[in-house]
Amino acid sequence: MNESNVDPKELAKFAPLANAWWDKEGPLRTLHHINPARVAFVEQYTSLKQKRLLDVGCGGGILSEALAYKGAQVTGIDLEPHAIDMAKAHALNAHLAIDYQCIDIQALNADLFDVITCMDMLEHVPQPELIIKECARLLKPGGYLLLSTLNRTLKAYIGAILLAEYALQLLPKQTHEYQKFIQPAELAHATRAAGLEVIDIQGLTYQPLRKNACLSKNVSINYLMACQKPK
Repeated sequence: MNESNVDPKELAKFAPLANAWWDKEGPLRTLHHINPARVAFVEQYTSLKQKRLLDVGCGGGILSEALAYKGAQVTGIDLEPHAIDMAKAHALNAHLAIDYQCIDIQALNADLFDVITCMDMLEHVPQPELIIKECARLLKPGGYLLLSTLNRTLKAYIGAILLAEYALQLLPKQTHEYQKFIQPAELAHATRAAGLEVIDIQGLTYQPLRKNACLSKNVSINYLMACQKPK
């Protein structure tokens, strides 16, 4: 992506958390809690065995590893170098052959992917529609793009910022900026503009006391979107 779509402040938020990605009781623990639901969403649309998969904004590799365990041939990309270093080290210890690269998506020239995931990343860039356009470029005809982000609603502001970051301290403070949240209609418009078909939208309901999440019909805070590239 060009420089205008990289927010240095966003990268700086995650740089100090490099060693915390795999601490299941640490500041990024909610990513571990919601990960099974994210994987379940992906598997609703495609088998992952032997599929070429790109995980955009992979961070320390929490989702990438889970998808690799399902049999996918995973490439993970992120712009935060310390997170990529942590992802590489953890995959090595787990004996997983994941191709991690510290590279922006515009610079990625690869064969087309069967599946692309971009989870909890779009709300951290100035122009998420550019990320979606690049994902469409790298997706095979008939392939799937699976997205997740936060809805721009009062409920999301209360739940994802006031409660999650400040009251319950489930996430580091200032992880999110409300104005960067994306309404489902806006995300659907961006995917269709990139030549993709929206095939499903589901909510992701987080249960902090149970330390897990489930897919639901409630899209008022977290939601996921499944898109397909026409054959």
